Amino acid sequence: MCPSSSSSPGSFGSSCSSRPSRFSPDSVVAALRAAGCVFAEDEARLMLSAASGPDELAAMVARRVSGLPLEHVLGWAEFSGLRIAVEPGVFVPRRRTEFLVAEALAQAPDASVVVDLCCGSGAVGAALAAVLTGVELHAADIDPVAVECARRNVAAYDGHAHQGDLFDALPSGLRGRVGILAANVPYVPTGEVGLLPAEAREHEPLVALDGGGDGLDVLRRVAARASEWLAPGGCLLVETSERQARSAVTAFESGGLITRLAVSEELYANVVIGVRG
Repeated sequence: MCPSSSSSPGSFGSSCSSRPSRFSPDSVVAALRAAGCVFAEDEARLMLSAASGPDELAAMVARRVSGLPLEHVLGWAEFSGLRIAVEPGVFVPRRRTEFLVAEALAQAPDASVVVDLCCGSGAVGAALAAVLTGVELHAADIDPVAVECARRNVAAYDGHAHQGDLFDALPSGLRGRVGILAANVPYVPTGEVGLLPAEAREHEPLVALDGGGDGLDVLRRVAARASEWLAPGGCLLVETSERQARSAVTAFESGGLITRLAVSEELYANVVIGVRG
């Protein structure tokens, strides 16, 4: 199977090659380039540094050419300067979500309690805890595979990972104490999931992608209950698309939050920020 092409590192085009004929850097690059990999040199460098020997390298290249995301092949993703563990079946953190982390730190630089809701690998929570001093960190997801992965990533910050549906997963003692509530909710409309790159459609959990009819079902649920969990002055941050932004702002305002929209043209990122008054 050939992965589909995109503008992000590690994308593939229409031709496939199963493995390099030799195990030199040039042969790995050639195999990846033959598969349509736009960033073949960068990917080859990462695989060569990660593989323990020729057999593992050949297996890694074969998995990548078959369509497995590069991060799943390597076992980690770079995010906000951290190496975040990921594994097959876990949502890969996107670079644009680093903008959400930056906005959270700017909004609440003294937050003492952080919750990473819909946490996936726990990348957002880990990135926040790496900057904030002495923070109490909690991550939660409905997917047990994601929770186990997040547990590995938040352990370095004495973080806790919980499984369950949104706020139902969290300890009740967090009510009214959360300084930063980061919720990287799924926001792809159900009818558009099939248009996503094959890497996402075939290798990441549907629950991390499908946001319902207009893509905002989960976002509305989070916004409706956020105030009861936030500390006074605490903030909720959610990533969304440009065309969904106005409806997302309305959902935040309906939840009683003082709301603004932050946009990064460079990262094509839109983050809705709501503060409990």
